[in-house]
Amino acid sequence: MSILPKKNSLGFFEIRLESIGGLGANLAGKMLAEAGVLGLGLNGSNFSSYGSEKKGSPVKSFIRFCDEEVEIRDHSPIEQPHVIGVFHEALYKTVDVVSGLTSDGIVLVNSTRDFSAIKEDLQIEYGTLAIVDALGIAVEERTKVNTAMLGALFRICDFLDPDAMRSVIRKTFEKKYPHLVEPNIRTFDRGYQEVHFRTFETPVNAVGKTFSRPDPLLGYETQALGGVIAAQGNSILKDLSGSRQGFLPELNREECIHCAACDNVCPDYCFVWEEGEDKRGRKQMFLKGIDYQFCKGCLKCVEACPTSALKEIREKIGFAEEHQVKHNFPYVAGGVS
Repeated sequence: MSILPKKNSLGFFEIRLESIGGLGANLAGKMLAEAGVLGLGLNGSNFSSYGSEKKGSPVKSFIRFCDEEVEIRDHSPIEQPHVIGVFHEALYKTVDVVSGLTSDGIVLVNSTRDFSAIKEDLQIEYGTLAIVDALGIAVEERTKVNTAMLGALFRICDFLDPDAMRSVIRKTFEKKYPHLVEPNIRTFDRGYQEVHFRTFETPVNAVGKTFSRPDPLLGYETQALGGVIAAQGNSILKDLSGSRQGFLPELNREECIHCAACDNVCPDYCFVWEEGEDKRGRKQMFLKGIDYQFCKGCLKCVEACPTSALKEIREKIGFAEEHQVKHNFPYVAGGVS
């Protein structure tokens, strides 16, 4: 008898993780598949899809489970998942994270916001929405977001054995990082216990989300002759806020001495300056603020600041947009105005 609650036409239960580089979704997918295979004897597979291996770039991880008698011969990206795990809310701006979700599917989001706000952002009408403050748990336990998300995923996929995941955590960390075993198990347990659910009734004839695959901007019909790359390789026209992993710098102008140490180490020229006069009437550049549209949250500026003018804070949804309006910086999601 099958232990899988749902299966598609090929006999698979499928999970897709939507994340950015640095949050550990790739490792989470591997550990999730391993726990299902070793803990329950399921057949399982996992692989990830990403561009450049760097923090902040979009990452997808795919996990398939099926009964022991079924052979997995499909290794294509998952287009109609039963469960979607969203590791970073800023992905909403650039990625259709719920693309292809089945009508009765489950979406897990790393967030501190309420159900109605996330439901509106994701534009989902029915199915189950799960929320866990994975970042908050990770900060308190000094671990990473992925282990807390795994705990929540195991609560969602209740056919999986949490003890098998704890064994995988021990196996993964005990040789190289034995001091991280217990913190990660605590993080997993907290994710399992602290996830919250809300189910929205699914009509009988409900249709799931249509899967959309973004087309490349340049192809054989649109590429310039000779393969010339006409667009410069920089981030001037990009909103980089999706690269942040939950933290950003905050400026206290009263403590700032306008030394430009922060500007010297900033890789994306986030600091905005304005010309003024000092107490002696000499012209000088004064730091006006931070343009969060270009801030990737690397926090190099916090490390470089010789005073307490810059400090690390946890990002909250809407904080950057409110800051842009307050300081008259143009903020346009997905690009500059």
